[in-house]
Amino acid sequence: MKRTYKNRLSFKLTMASALMVLMSFLLIYQVVRSTVLENIDNNLANETNKHVNQIHIEAGQIKFAHKGEWEEEEHKEINFNPIFIEIVDKEGKPMDKSPNLGSNNLYFKPGTASVDQGFNLTLNGQEVRQMQVELLTKGELSGYLLLATSFEDSKSLLNNLKTVLFLLYPIVLLFLFLTLRRLASKSIQPIIEITKKAEIITKDNLNERLPALKYKDEINSLSVSINHLLERVEKGVLREKQFTSDASHELRTPLAILKGNFEVLIRKPRTQEEYIAKVKDGILIIDKLNAILDQLLTLARFQKGIQKNEEVDLKFLVKDIIESTQKQHPARSIILTEKLENRGFIRANEKSVSIIIENLIQNALKYSHKNQEINLVLTQEKEGICLKIMDQGIGISEEELKNIYQPFFRGESHELGRINGAGLGLSIVKKLCDLYQVKISILSKKGKGTTITLLFPAIIIQA
Repeated sequence: MKRTYKNRLSFKLTMASALMVLMSFLLIYQVVRSTVLENIDNNLANETNKHVNQIHIEAGQIKFAHKGEWEEEEHKEINFNPIFIEIVDKEGKPMDKSPNLGSNNLYFKPGTASVDQGFNLTLNGQEVRQMQVELLTKGELSGYLLLATSFEDSKSLLNNLKTVLFLLYPIVLLFLFLTLRRLASKSIQPIIEITKKAEIITKDNLNERLPALKYKDEINSLSVSINHLLERVEKGVLREKQFTSDASHELRTPLAILKGNFEVLIRKPRTQEEYIAKVKDGILIIDKLNAILDQLLTLARFQKGIQKNEEVDLKFLVKDIIESTQKQHPARSIILTEKLENRGFIRANEKSVSIIIENLIQNALKYSHKNQEINLVLTQEKEGICLKIMDQGIGISEEELKNIYQPFFRGESHELGRINGAGLGLSIVKKLCDLYQVKISILSKKGKGTTITLLFPAIIIQA
């Protein structure tokens, strides 16, 4: 049999059912056996009650209140509903017995005297059920009354029941297997449909989705989860295609300009000043290409996953970045307002946090006028450490804010024409913020400036 999920499921269910059926059959047998034994014991108890008060042992002699009880047919015959009776003294020595015992004797169990519980033994090759009770004379033990009845009919009944259950068991198992296999087949049919649909989905038709299922169960949840996964994959593929297209465009444009400059130089002899001017333009273009490539490499590197975390003194890091940036832009004013009660440490990668803050400060400088201040505010919040970077620059429109994190996206303001950039800075910032669970939000108004808020989920170390 092919080891399909359907067959494996059917087999496991059948095994579980087989165990349950076996336990049920054993229980049935035990219940029937207990009922049979209880009925026999009740009959023996009734017979015991009938005789025990009619038999007395005095001076080693048996006295019968009604001698005729011994003459009953059931005490004489072996084949007709026999009741075997034997009287023994208190040491277990036989004193008298019913005629149907012949030369046989019942089994004496010393210390046993119960009218409630019988026991089985073999008598003349036949199985009988026996009971033993005390005989009292003037309140003192004088002997025992032993009673037994044939167990052969009951034994035959129990054996027949055992045979029926034994023969019925494999038939029930086969029926269960076929039934459960059919039920399993119906149960996994939605999975088969999902599999068939999933097999035809390729990179060329990622817009395809799995069908909605009739029942809102676990399989439907699986289908919904796969559809959500397909949506994310489709969006990811589209983003990658767009990224590749934009990256190609951003690299191709400066290369085309550089090629054009070289072609102009070789068309005819130029003055040294013209050569120097074109070379300087080429150097600027190469610098731009290097900057784009650096950002692309940074973006690719951090897309691979989170870097090693460490305890970072955010206050110290911000001050260090401001100092370094101030040296690059000595004419600009960058002011830090620090409102931390203690030294605040965050758990992150220092290089990654530096890239985030440096990109945001550089953007603030780039998109604001030279005479305008850049303000940074560092505060302690319940959720962690908050860093705000505020400028009074050209601002961002509401429409542009929707795409601000897209790679190579740049606003359409005429003011941006004079500003160098590839539109990768905020994309890198957003990727890194997502990696380190840093919440980033941007508030901006066209012509009024921009405020970027970073909330670091810091582990605060008191110092």
